[in-house]
Amino acid sequence: MPGAASENVAKGQDYMAGRLRKIHAMSLMVLALTPLAPGAAQAPAQEAPSAWPRTPVPAKDTPNVLVILTDDVGFGAGSTFGGPVPTPTYDDLARRGLRYNAYHNSAICSATRAALLTGRNPHNVGMGRVTNAPTGYPGYTGFIPPSAATVAKILRQDGFRTAAFGKWHLIPDWEEGPEGPFDRWPTGMGFEDYYGFVSADTDQYHPALYRGTTPVAPPNSPGYILDADLADKASDWIRQERQLAPDRPFFLYFASASTHAPHHVPKDWIDRFKGKFDAGWDRIREESYRRQKAMGIIPVTSRLTPRPSFLPAWSSLSSDQKRLFARMMEVYAAQLAFADAQIGKLIETLKDTGALDNTLVIFSQGDNGASAEGGATGSLYEQAFMNRFDETVEEMLAHIEDLGGPRSYGNYPAGWAWAMDAPFQYYKQTASHLGGVRNDLVISWPARIKDVGKVRTQFHFASDIVPTILEATGVKAPATLDGVPQKPLDGVSMAYSFDSPKEPSHRRTQVFETMQNLGIYHDGWWAGTVPLEAPWDFFKPDQKKGNEGREWELYDLRTDYSQSINLAKRDPQKLKEMQTLFWAEAKGNNILPIHAPWEGPKGRPSAIPEGKGFSFKGSVSRLPTSVAPNTVGKSFTIDAEVVLDERANGVIVTHGGRFGGYALFMDQGKPTFHYNALGAEQYMMRGDQSLTSGYHRLRLEFHIAKAVPGSGGEFRLFADNKEVASMKGARTIATRNSLREGMDIGQDSLTPVSEAYGTDNSILQGRVLDIEFNFLE
Repeated sequence: MPGAASENVAKGQDYMAGRLRKIHAMSLMVLALTPLAPGAAQAPAQEAPSAWPRTPVPAKDTPNVLVILTDDVGFGAGSTFGGPVPTPTYDDLARRGLRYNAYHNSAICSATRAALLTGRNPHNVGMGRVTNAPTGYPGYTGFIPPSAATVAKILRQDGFRTAAFGKWHLIPDWEEGPEGPFDRWPTGMGFEDYYGFVSADTDQYHPALYRGTTPVAPPNSPGYILDADLADKASDWIRQERQLAPDRPFFLYFASASTHAPHHVPKDWIDRFKGKFDAGWDRIREESYRRQKAMGIIPVTSRLTPRPSFLPAWSSLSSDQKRLFARMMEVYAAQLAFADAQIGKLIETLKDTGALDNTLVIFSQGDNGASAEGGATGSLYEQAFMNRFDETVEEMLAHIEDLGGPRSYGNYPAGWAWAMDAPFQYYKQTASHLGGVRNDLVISWPARIKDVGKVRTQFHFASDIVPTILEATGVKAPATLDGVPQKPLDGVSMAYSFDSPKEPSHRRTQVFETMQNLGIYHDGWWAGTVPLEAPWDFFKPDQKKGNEGREWELYDLRTDYSQSINLAKRDPQKLKEMQTLFWAEAKGNNILPIHAPWEGPKGRPSAIPEGKGFSFKGSVSRLPTSVAPNTVGKSFTIDAEVVLDERANGVIVTHGGRFGGYALFMDQGKPTFHYNALGAEQYMMRGDQSLTSGYHRLRLEFHIAKAVPGSGGEFRLFADNKEVASMKGARTIATRNSLREGMDIGQDSLTPVSEAYGTDNSILQGRVLDIEFNFLE
């Protein structure tokens, strides 16, 4: 019966279960009574306490650290150090902290940033120049080694939260692409968060932004401008840190885009300075010098160095030149004042969150002297300077209302750079003189610095910032980091100066070199070479080589603060002593050989595959120029396979933007090519017939007249093997299609190469199947 069967099965299962329990119990008894054989393994005790990895926790009351760096701001620009431009945020920090009137950077962007963040001399970490102009010599590769960890990486290991906002400019060109490597990007060098741009400068209205290592579009909001965006993002980050981890200190590096070209700033800020600089650079410089003495920024015995003969007197200019140049200075002043207001947001955020009192704020106003790269007449487009052609005053006057706005990319004349470096000689790139390397510095730390509102006169250099931070936070420089032995720091801490205004400088010697301009400081004396060329000749081939024939000057800074009296002929023995010291320091700091940017590039790494051709499948966005096909100075072809909608519009391929480059695009179904050689040099051709919907092959040919950068030539456009348009161009780009915007396929991402379309409607109506570049012999 089914019921009886089920009952019997159940009884059988119970019986077997009982037998198994007895057997198991007996087995355990036997094991317990049987001694272990010699060497037999025994299970470990299960009584070890649980343990979790711990995040390092800095000591209580460890300060937060905020490092602020502006760009191309001269010693005599802002009101905090006697200049004509009001900088109330900087003024306020100085009242609550200390001004340093003998602080120095390198004479160029990347070198200063490397020293500031690693605590080593720039050539010792491969950064003797900008990353855009490296050479194969050890001090100039643009490649910061793992043995030179940044202060961010050191503090992060000790439990700090770290973030960077703004300009980076420490990545070798060939590592800027989407394939990396990303070791030298901010997130690879100790910063957990990054938002900013990675090259020398960017369009503040349409910036080439990155979040971490990912390209991101700028916010599409009315009145957008980069400096305000950076300050807002950094302020949000501070608030988040204070809310989520109020007891954990942070390190924030804020590198403003201002006042490097392009001088971009909202128009209402420009209007505030209307007429303020009509008196000209000679008068403005004199007024700054008098304020500097009255404020105690410089010694009362300081002399104002005279205008060099190669810069024109303001009184010698025409009325048109004065009107244009004064406007350029108004734009510059507005940009600096606007940047100061944005930095003020960070300081207010520190106040609002209760963090200001115990935050060490180190604010270097400028990373080198003011920039004279605008040349004698300034520029409407910085790219003109880079591409070796001059803009006329008449051309720029026709666009005077564009200055500061999105249709300009300007810089001011060298005369204003000289004025903004009062009371010193020269400007950016000139490491041989104070005008190139001496910058304003303010340090504020209310919880620690009590002798506030004073001026400190000790001689210091950018590499001293890291040791100062480490001493303030109680963090030791590691001998090894991530398994890599670390180079010793070259810097010395400045913390001794917080309480000791009269103590002699702990830095006795510092060597300088930028663009073959040589300088050496030791115990109050300075020797330096007379510049070989002007900064605005940076992109022109330089034939000067070797060290013969260099003229040296000698200054006693103990009694001559502004380098106004050259003692080389009076004291040749001292000059010889200083020269000997320079060569010894140059050898010990990877500065040798002294060479031009055009020497030593052979074998430079490249992310571009070797060969004559390049192929791209589908869409591409913001491929950096350094890893895109380089068409400069060459004959080339572009072949495109596309599928088009009826009467299609949109970009097929473009490289560059509003300030130089080329674009192959569709306009109401008609294949169109535009070459933007900058300014008035615009060349565009268009086929007469609209292409039908469906598959098509397009081809662009450029035959250069002479195989040299900048040469003109003939452009020919084909559709389905039939020539549909041709044109001649008198000039082409001479250096790079773009430093900022890169190459796009299927759209144009930042600014349009041609006014025939806009970036908001540049997506191709259809799709790109294949793009091939080939270079012709």
